[in-house]
Amino acid sequence: MSNKNSPGPSHERAIYGFVMYMSSTFALCLYLIWAYLPKSWLHYVGLTYWPQKYWALAVPVYCSVCIPFLYFFYTAYNFTITLPLDSINTMQDIHSRAASHVAEPSLSIPQISDIPISEVNKLLYRRRKQITESDVK
Repeated sequence: MSNKNSPGPSHERAIYGFVMYMSSTFALCLYLIWAYLPKSWLHYVGLTYWPQKYWALAVPVYCSVCIPFLYFFYTAYNFTITLPLDSINTMQDIHSRAASHVAEPSLSIPQISDIPISEVNKLLYRRRKQITESDVK
């Protein structure tokens, strides 16, 4: 009984993996031969149509520069799709859970709920002299 959606090993995946491994190894060897052997040796063997040696260095450099560039733009894109701070949706949406005011035993862990923004502001932004020892606990 085989499940087509299973992530486990199968005969077909073993064949695909082996073919991909051999293809990538062959491509790497071909790249290294092209990058390191002098042009005269490649012409002597009969391999005459190759890209310029400039691209042997330029493509890896372009790819390695592209990675931090993508991190930067991914972060910038997330900032552009984030709602403004004065939007009500940054404080409350359809998934918000209001705190229940049911009496709980003193040593129990309270249920998960969202803290209203007014409570957060009250604790974060009041003056130092207004903070009492009961708030610190």
